[in-house]
Amino acid sequence: MNKDLMESTSFTPTTPSADPPPQKRDLIAGLEKGLQVIEAFDQERSRLTISEVAQRTGLTRAAARRYLITLTHLGYIRQQEKLFSLTPQVLRLGQSYLHSARLPRIAQPLLYRLAYSLQEAASVGVLDHDQLVCVAAVSAGRLVSATLQPGTRVPAYVTASGRVLLSALPPARIGDFLARLQPEAITPHTIVNKERLQLELARTRAQGYAIVDQELELGLRTIAVPVKDFRGDTVAAINISVHAARIAVEDIVESCLPALLKVQLELAALL
Repeated sequence: MNKDLMESTSFTPTTPSADPPPQKRDLIAGLEKGLQVIEAFDQERSRLTISEVAQRTGLTRAAARRYLITLTHLGYIRQQEKLFSLTPQVLRLGQSYLHSARLPRIAQPLLYRLAYSLQEAASVGVLDHDQLVCVAAVSAGRLVSATLQPGTRVPAYVTASGRVLLSALPPARIGDFLARLQPEAITPHTIVNKERLQLELARTRAQGYAIVDQELELGLRTIAVPVKDFRGDTVAAINISVHAARIAVEDIVESCLPALLKVQLELAALL
């Protein structure tokens, strides 16, 4: 996963705010650190010890223990002997966003129409740092990828929606992104050369859409266009995902782009 969402209208901007950063005295460090503890758990490490949480968050072991005990008391974490893991209650945090933000609510009915008209999967994603986050999705009865569901995160550089959003960033931010990027070959098709990736971002910006062919998953092809608000700022991306066996990469523009552009205009009118 771009004014990531949440406004002035309820969206969280993905570009730096023009407002000065808050004063340190106005921040609640405990809340920040508690969220860091929650974020320490991921797919690779779903169960952690106190020491591992301390290492992943930069907290002392004593502080990590207190945060884990507090989060366990609140129901966000469970403890089994020396191991801690997240509970389903953590999903409430994400659900609060999905239920309160305008973009998922506005996009969902348009996604249904788009997906079922093409009989392919459709989704809307936003940029969160260097990741693409899916905030709304419709499968139209086709299971194309497990990543096409609200809340999933994937590296932005290997997705069509991610490249649309990255290409909309100011040149300096694109340069910063490429400088810190450590691309890996997720599939044999993944672009790992930074100069080539920079060319892809420039091409995306010029043509107004991106196509990614099996760079995230073998068999998965995607095409995406930007979603812009009334100011013309790119706030999200909408894509169609198809299986490589159904649509050839050279046919995806003709098959999917007209319908995507239509929904793009409808969403822009609503934002």
